[in-house]
Amino acid sequence: MKILYGTTTVGLATKTAVVVAADRRASSGTYVAHKAVKKIVRVADHVVLTTAGLVADTQILASLLKMKAAEYSLANKTKIPVKALASYLSLLLNTYKYSPFIVQFILAGYDDRPRLYNIEFFGDYFEELYTATGSGSPIAIGVIESEYSEDLGDEEAVALAVKAIRSSIRRDVFTGEAIDVAIIRPNGVEERSYRAG
Repeated sequence: MKILYGTTTVGLATKTAVVVAADRRASSGTYVAHKAVKKIVRVADHVVLTTAGLVADTQILASLLKMKAAEYSLANKTKIPVKALASYLSLLLNTYKYSPFIVQFILAGYDDRPRLYNIEFFGDYFEELYTATGSGSPIAIGVIESEYSEDLGDEEAVALAVKAIRSSIRRDVFTGEAIDVAIIRPNGVEERSYRAG
């Protein structure tokens, strides 16, 4: 089940990193409610989450993920595997499927290698090489599919992610303002921002 929310987020995995990007517009119907919303949330030193959907739902689920990552790290003296966080988030979403959270996520991180998960409305999750969420995702995914290769360098992946979001900004009324990017490598997360045009 594909439900599109008013935003655009993308993720790309390469051999050395994972790159995610998101726009900054928050909308309420056709009203632009805010122009500087951060839709990339750092869950742990090696994991980020992109958010599409209801703000309150994304905030509580991101907080639960942060808590789970910290708890695991304290108990095991090591970083939580990215798949374990994807599985935990999937369980939360599926548990509440009869009173669902209105969200869609991309979970990206680096444990023993780059990891990228698309997490759907009722908790289905898939490891991907590239993915997109939100109302601008049909536009963004077309841009990514036309140029994606696993052999992309980190900066090429960043450029492609930004290009995909910019394409959505031009064609999707719910996507806009600036573009945030996170690059996840073995040594941590680097964050950047770019103009919309």
